[in-house]
Amino acid sequence: MGSLILCYKKKAKQPYEITRIHRKIYTIEELCYYLCNNLYLIDYTIMNEQLCDWLEEELALSELSQNLRQSLKQHGAMEKFVVTILAYASIYTTAELRQIQNVLERLKNQKEIERKKYKADNLLESGAVKPAILIYQSIVHGVHDDSVDGKFYGKVYGCLGAAYGRMFLYEEAAKMYEAAFQICEEESMLKAYLYCCKKFMNSESYAKLLEKNEVYHQVNEELSNEIEELKKHSRPTLNEETLSEWKEQYRRLGTGEI
Repeated sequence: MGSLILCYKKKAKQPYEITRIHRKIYTIEELCYYLCNNLYLIDYTIMNEQLCDWLEEELALSELSQNLRQSLKQHGAMEKFVVTILAYASIYTTAELRQIQNVLERLKNQKEIERKKYKADNLLESGAVKPAILIYQSIVHGVHDDSVDGKFYGKVYGCLGAAYGRMFLYEEAAKMYEAAFQICEEESMLKAYLYCCKKFMNSESYAKLLEKNEVYHQVNEELSNEIEELKKHSRPTLNEETLSEWKEQYRRLGTGEI
């Protein structure tokens, strides 16, 4: 967030502890920072009388505390509770608060593991590739959650493939897309897998790969036609516009949009 921060200067003598991560909070700014950087992990445990007491007794924010207590009595939504804190602190613009609220609304009915993926998706979309990879890896290497859709982990592997591809680590990307295809059995994943193999393999190795499966030949032909079409419509020099077009095409391959 890039807006001007209004500092309240009041610092608590006794911190408020986020027990879940053993994080100690001393100011309203620190609380807002924690909330905004953990939107994907916030749940109803943040709504409690202890937080209201701390805001009133340690930071002398009686009005905010009263508003939050009212929300607790009315069994208000967690999203409104969080936004009330952020809005009161006057740290964020109206547009930023709206964006935060939209994220919270989308996350409202998601499981924690789905929230983690959503966070990684947003990081990847914003260009923070390495942090996104770490979160995706924590999902696929963590405890398996049987409550999510059967293709969920396949999509995570597909996103990992897209992330590695953005770093030009095509061999790693190919492994992820192969795992994604084995779970999802979607042609887009297979196409992305072959594209990455084509990028890091020599011609002989790639030809041997295609011989393993008749479907590979068919998909490779489609892929080759798409690449040729891109070349026809591209300019002789790789300017910024052309690179952006190719990157978008590759991203859509990885996420299954085409």
